[in-house]
Amino acid sequence: MDPLPKNQTLSSEFIILGFGNLPNLQSLFFGLFLIVHLITLAGHTTIVLITFIDSCLQTPMYFFLRNLSTIEICYILVIVPNMLANFLSKNQRMPFLGCALQMLLFIALGGAECFLLAVMAYDRFVAICNPLRYPLIITRALCLQMLVLACVSGFALSLALTTLIFLLPFCRSHQINHFFCDIPAVLFLACSDTRANEIAVFLVCMLILLIPFLLILLSYGVIIAAILRIHSAEGRSKAFSTCAGHLLVSLLHYGCAIFIYSRPKSCYNPDQDKVVSLIYTNITPMLYPMIYSLRNQEVKGALRRLLESHNRMK
Repeated sequence: MDPLPKNQTLSSEFIILGFGNLPNLQSLFFGLFLIVHLITLAGHTTIVLITFIDSCLQTPMYFFLRNLSTIEICYILVIVPNMLANFLSKNQRMPFLGCALQMLLFIALGGAECFLLAVMAYDRFVAICNPLRYPLIITRALCLQMLVLACVSGFALSLALTTLIFLLPFCRSHQINHFFCDIPAVLFLACSDTRANEIAVFLVCMLILLIPFLLILLSYGVIIAAILRIHSAEGRSKAFSTCAGHLLVSLLHYGCAIFIYSRPKSCYNPDQDKVVSLIYTNITPMLYPMIYSLRNQEVKGALRRLLESHNRMK
């Protein structure tokens, strides 16, 4: 089949199929994931507010946590509202450029989040393995520089990858068997040779997912060895509680993303990918604030002080 002319491709629309194959469950899915979405937004907004307001949380670790939650809020707002709308309308239409913009934003925000998780692991590494020099190494200026570098790197890689994908001719059906414009689902519709694009996806996965994840695992290997050398049981417990939340979030985040994006196009399974994507775009973001607050005494203390202050004002 001959590729469509460029101007015809740009004027076309994609049809987001979502979970249209389960029509009897659409209303149930809408109600369930609306509740999950609201809980997720409330949790991350709370993290942003308490780390900004509470004077005890004005440290580099909570600076990174606040920005991680801010990025997470933006990330889910790029995907979830459209997903919820798709539950209410069969075969939702999305303009070609709208689909490209959604992919650009979710890769950029997801990439920034991956880099920021690696930065947070470095912060914990310095705090536990070199505590005396921590204030000299992890300065406010360095924190800002690492945050900007994470966001700019995520956006630059996303722009390059999204451009490569949407320059492809989409002369097959424009029906995306997914609930958003995900990379494998869009690549599957291309009717030209996508080997170069698959290589580009793999390289971006290496830079955004595999390398940061390996650095996190390496950092935590050294951190755990250092914690085990602490003589005080209370000191070991405090160090473990500080790191456990971040390590668990990293495993959840990278595990799902590596499963989806590190496979070749020939292994694409739309139904399987939709389920995994549903988990990492809805369930895991809801768990992050719970993990950080339940495992962290300082966050729980800040929440308690905030509630006490609110009650006194009544």
